[in-house]
Amino acid sequence: MAIKVYKRNTAGRRNMSVVKPDAMTDKKPERSLMSKLHRKFGRSNGKISVRHKGGAHKRRYRLIDFKQNKFNIPGKIAAIERDPNRSALIALINYNDGEKRYVMATDGMRQGGTIMTAEQAPVANGNRLILKNIPVGTIISNIEIIAGKGGQIVRSAGSGATLMAVDEHMAQVKLPSGEIRLVHEGCYATIGQVSNFEHNAIRIGKAGKSRWLGRRPAVRGTAMNPVDHPHGGGEGRQPLGMHPKTPWGKPALGKRTRKKYKYSNKFIVKRRRK
Repeated sequence: MAIKVYKRNTAGRRNMSVVKPDAMTDKKPERSLMSKLHRKFGRSNGKISVRHKGGAHKRRYRLIDFKQNKFNIPGKIAAIERDPNRSALIALINYNDGEKRYVMATDGMRQGGTIMTAEQAPVANGNRLILKNIPVGTIISNIEIIAGKGGQIVRSAGSGATLMAVDEHMAQVKLPSGEIRLVHEGCYATIGQVSNFEHNAIRIGKAGKSRWLGRRPAVRGTAMNPVDHPHGGGEGRQPLGMHPKTPWGKPALGKRTRKKYKYSNKFIVKRRRK
């Protein structure tokens, strides 16, 4: 994987860079695994309901198999592709029974390799097996929280969790945030770190590229008038006053939003680091 930094030919190219993954193939996306993607652009009945969203280039959604429930059937990696809807790369798998599916690609996956899902599959990169059969200390990703529901956590580019221990039918998993959480030992997880770990090194370079990604400009509250934002107004650059607020006057930056008696509190062994 390499980061390409553009020559400073124009103002937009001056600070622009892109990631060029080594494992990516030139194959076009599988048409049978794509669907229409309806985007609302942050509008509700024509009015902005979510700020800073809108525009974006036209995309099609790739149907990703987060469950990977084809048990004991080996699959060959036909291609490694970029998905415009997520930060990680995806892999096209051709199973021995003829079915094709997209799965999340892990770091180190290469075209021509083989992966498999089974309760006691070999502990190899890309394979998927239940937590109680994974050695302690292994880096895992795309982890189920509810058995059979499919991977729900640790799915973004470069992320990976560590299996800390398995005891009394529960596994202790250390998440990328530093939180240690209990997950049932019968839940499935994929061996390896999620691909495209250099995703955060990308430099957008120009405002136009943000618009292609569907990101509209974000204006500072202090630059607005008092009628538009609680931080607005004043002569010159004024301090915020009191605590930081949202445009609707609610506390921001540090306000705890988690419910006090949330059902999943009992599964959290250690909170994430601040």
